[in-house]
Amino acid sequence: SDKLQKDMDKLEKEFMATESIQRQTAWETQLVSTNGATNSVKLPEAIQKILAIKRAERKSEQNIELWKSEQGVAPELRENRKKWITAHDQHSKIDKEMARTLVFEELPKAKARETHILNRGNFLDKGVIVSPGVPAIFHPLPKDVPPDRLALARWLVDDENPLTARVLVNRAWEQFFGRGIVETVEDFGTQSEPPTHPELLDWLATEFMRQGWSMKKLHQLIVTSATYRQSSRVSTTDLARDPYNHLFARGPRVRLEAEMIRDQALAVSGLLSGKIGGPSVMPPQPDGLWQVVYSEEKWTTSAGENKYRRGLYTFWRRTNPYPSMTTFDAPSREFCVTKRSRSNTPLQALTTLNDPAYVEAAEGLARRLLTGKETSANTLARKAFQLCLARQPDRKELHRLTALYQTELKQFKKDPKSAERMACSELGKAPEGVDVCELAAWTVVANVLLNLDEVVTKG
Repeated sequence: SDKLQKDMDKLEKEFMATESIQRQTAWETQLVSTNGATNSVKLPEAIQKILAIKRAERKSEQNIELWKSEQGVAPELRENRKKWITAHDQHSKIDKEMARTLVFEELPKAKARETHILNRGNFLDKGVIVSPGVPAIFHPLPKDVPPDRLALARWLVDDENPLTARVLVNRAWEQFFGRGIVETVEDFGTQSEPPTHPELLDWLATEFMRQGWSMKKLHQLIVTSATYRQSSRVSTTDLARDPYNHLFARGPRVRLEAEMIRDQALAVSGLLSGKIGGPSVMPPQPDGLWQVVYSEEKWTTSAGENKYRRGLYTFWRRTNPYPSMTTFDAPSREFCVTKRSRSNTPLQALTTLNDPAYVEAAEGLARRLLTGKETSANTLARKAFQLCLARQPDRKELHRLTALYQTELKQFKKDPKSAERMACSELGKAPEGVDVCELAAWTVVANVLLNLDEVVTKG
């Protein structure tokens, strides 16, 4: 519907911009108007009435009728007219079929309900009448507007309101640094933690408002700052003085959120789907988790690229959420969570090593390595390391990876069936011309790389 409306607007602009329309059409030049009334007798009465209306005041339906009658006058516009009318008909059909519901409507002031304080919460024991307002500690609502929802919305983003912008920039800061300038991002009340850098919080809030409340500009401001671009390496002295980096004396080092960990593994392996929008999907998960009594619902793994879509699109059942994401502290979504807690458990490492989705990502990365032009173990190990960690390995790291590859290759050559299970369990047969034992050995290397702390940590 939105696309059709844009197409209609574009066609109408093209139509109106044409020279034969900028001046009046042959139909309209036949009119001799006096005080808004037409004296022409050569045109149908319905068309005369439309032409008597100022061009800017005509309705869309009137324009259509007029354009239909002008088919023979300006033939060069015939195709534009047809496209516009077709788009208008489709838009009208969608508009009629679209379900509509009343969200809310303000009651007239004369019929406004009385609101009482309920003594001790008892709805039968009504206290004094109260009226809409805002906390007295903040600036008041404007006096010249009714205290309704619109007034409250405008008050929330008013330049005089010190709270809204501070909360927003603090949450953005927390996403980048792992903790906010006010650590309790979910609580800005009297019981919250005080800001570690109040002047910075104030400046970011005022700058955010000055730039038109643009989240994009706020993010750019933060990520291009010297504070964010610092190294996350920590010295013994700094660790003893500021173990939790409250002073932001070093760059952020924080584990990625649950959905991002899986997305990154898929991206590195070359499997991640870039498809945007659409219904939820069901990526691989262990069998038997949806065996609920009196329920016929089943988890059916999505086919094709839907299997590799971002975690944002994963189907979510609150009573039985996607297991690998809850392992990495994703909330159950039974209630709103402003701040996610982070834990470090052995189960998280077992997930990235053994979960079918991560094993599949390891297989994908191994195939990505072996279907390229490189053949030497050193070159492939270096490429795998760079894909996963976005940096070059040092000599010791490279040696460990190639040694692991050689060890696993020897083992798989002794047991080809085991190699096939390792390399082809999730993605099927090995690509043509690729040795299964080599593919299995590189799958193990990829699995180890994807399980590294540095891979799942932003730092």
